[in-house]
Amino acid sequence: MDTSDRTIATERVERLHDLAREAARADRQDRAKRYVRLARRVAERHRLTLPTRLRRFTCDRCDAYLVPGRNARVRTRDGHVVVTCDCGEHARYPYD
Repeated sequence: MDTSDRTIATERVERLHDLAREAARADRQDRAKRYVRLARRVAERHRLTLPTRLRRFTCDRCDAYLVPGRNARVRTRDGHVVVTCDCGEHARYPYD
């Protein structure tokens, strides 16, 4: 696989992330989930790591695009942020 394939795949993942964000904010959760699944598949196929902003705003269990206050709860604890999806999945991220 050459670098042009990787750059095309990276651009595709970024575009799918933007589409998922727009769909989630327009309350089209089914479409947002589809975009998240497609972005993950493209990244896996081309052995790319997902961008941090995509990893932080998606649920690993149900592939929902997380919008704080709408389908996700965000709480801060000692040294980390806890994001809870409506499906019950928790994600923890450190902060300084």
